[in-house]
Amino acid sequence: MVGGMEDDRAASAADGGDRKADGPAAADEGSPRLSLGGWWGRAATAVAVAMSLFHLYTGGTIPFPPMVQRAIHLALALALVFLLYPARRAWGKRRPSWPSLALGALGVGACLYILAEWQELTLRTVDQTRADLTFGVIATLVVLEAARRTLGPALSVVAVAFIGYAFFGDLLPDPLGHAGMDLERFLSVIYGSDQGIFGIAIGVSATYVFLFVLFAELLLVLGGGQFFIDIAQALLGGVRGGPAKVAVVSSALMGTISGSAVANVVGTGSITIPLMKATGYAPRFAGAVEAVASTGGQIMPPVMSAAAFVMAEILSTSYGTIVVAAALPALLYYLAIFVAVDLEAAKRGLKGVARENLPSARAALRGRGHVLIPLAVLVWLLVAREYSATLSVFWSIVTMIAVDALHQLWLTRRIDGRRYLRALARAPVSAVPVVAACAGAGIITGVISGSGLGLSLSGLLIELSGESTAVLLVVTMVASLILGMGLSTVPCYIVLAVLAAPALVARGVEPMAAHLFVLYFGVISVITPPVALAAYAAAGIAREDPFKVGFTAFRLGIVAFLIPYYFVYNPTLLWRGPLPEILGASLTAIVGVVTLVMGLQGYTFARCGLVGRGLLIGAAFLLIHPGLVTDLAGGALVLVALGGQWLAARAATRVAPR
Repeated sequence: MVGGMEDDRAASAADGGDRKADGPAAADEGSPRLSLGGWWGRAATAVAVAMSLFHLYTGGTIPFPPMVQRAIHLALALALVFLLYPARRAWGKRRPSWPSLALGALGVGACLYILAEWQELTLRTVDQTRADLTFGVIATLVVLEAARRTLGPALSVVAVAFIGYAFFGDLLPDPLGHAGMDLERFLSVIYGSDQGIFGIAIGVSATYVFLFVLFAELLLVLGGGQFFIDIAQALLGGVRGGPAKVAVVSSALMGTISGSAVANVVGTGSITIPLMKATGYAPRFAGAVEAVASTGGQIMPPVMSAAAFVMAEILSTSYGTIVVAAALPALLYYLAIFVAVDLEAAKRGLKGVARENLPSARAALRGRGHVLIPLAVLVWLLVAREYSATLSVFWSIVTMIAVDALHQLWLTRRIDGRRYLRALARAPVSAVPVVAACAGAGIITGVISGSGLGLSLSGLLIELSGESTAVLLVVTMVASLILGMGLSTVPCYIVLAVLAAPALVARGVEPMAAHLFVLYFGVISVITPPVALAAYAAAGIAREDPFKVGFTAFRLGIVAFLIPYYFVYNPTLLWRGPLPEILGASLTAIVGVVTLVMGLQGYTFARCGLVGRGLLIGAAFLLIHPGLVTDLAGGALVLVALGGQWLAARAATRVAPR
């Protein structure tokens, strides 16, 4: 799902789940994790399996009280972080250092203190004991270090800046200044309450996210990744520009379960990028297609990224509601990419792969088609039955294991339980960066709530934008992109949901649209230079200059920058309103997206001139704003542009030499 340890998951996606490495004890070349051996490897595996079993138990039964659930979740995650992640990259080591073990023990101890004292601690807001303060300082420092080791320095630096604001914000002028926070007040919020480290973000990670990560790992281990790639190749590999379309569709399918842009790039890109290059696509374009397609996984239902679960908590709605609202914008995103690669293939005269070199869809369905059953169960429980996300994914995991066991019995008359154990061991390794991100984001949101910064900044944004919603949207977009360049999706969304989304809502933007707006731009920051992480990962596979791939990905995905404006100005696209209105808005949006792609690519029936491109792009902008007049005007421009292009192409065909 959303960010995590991409190496294991990506490898599983590429090889169909036949990989033999067993979770924490193994690290791929290039991974920042240690490759543990002997007793240390067994210890890490035991902690990981225990973490998976704990979440399966609480997911299928009545969970513990929130603070207890979150404390155990964070304790197990911190134990794994300091077992597996060194202070510096040190590949080849077989055991953690003693300072790492000491930090891990201190972090676990701070979580155990919460288990023992959480009821009394939440009451001691102004009269904390020496132990409260000591463990609070330890927890804060250990979480910052855990985030640094797993995610890089960006989140920790931002969190430290907010800590500085907590203690010295009283020196700032209004409206950003506040009354000031001493150490006792700071720790009562950050450590001793459900507003900081043990707040909503870590609660979502402990309750929902981990089980979805486990679901994704099981699906990959059981061959789901290879199945998606085979099906996409069988259906689209032979058509015009087939390899690029395979990349789009397979990355969309992988995105439904992984929720990680970089994991998708490495997993599907290792197959699709070389195939695109072999059929004539330039390396920079091949890498860009995979990067943009993989990025959409974080906004693609039914799983999406971990931020979607946080959104459900903040908006006090069900995860199923988020999934339904996000479905059409995600499809528009992938439609834009699909049309772009098709037009690029048309311009270059690129063909598909020979049919005899493609896998068989029938063989793929017969061999691994059973992996679709748990996905269907998940969607049915979330949307049709309106089960909670926790129960839905729990029963989907049970279904997956049962279906796979029956499939094994049918084929081999025996069950290989080691595959399930491998997923139980690998899921926590994929989840710990998400846990660290949520805990680090908790420090930031704790400062925001404790200091009142959220209200102050929202008021400032509204004041700066004047009476213009459009200006406020642009300012929020820029802030989302800047924050997303340094932070992973979860902390980026959490910060923006507290600081920027309330200003949009106050301006009259529908709450779901406001929160999806900031999520979208936090997500697509990974294809926005200068810090386009997904594009840089694709560049490594394409063997191309990362900046060339990054800027090509930005150009290819630029339509994604307009889709959030579509659903802000027309919330009907989020399934808000009667079905006829939804269908009408969907048709308008589809025409607008396709038209914009044609204008940006400069190709329809033939290459477009400046006038034709201008008409198409102008029509797309008219179709953003709902209304009969703008829709009719936009539609008229589309007809004029396409009609002119068709006549020009026909005339060129007539005069062409035979």
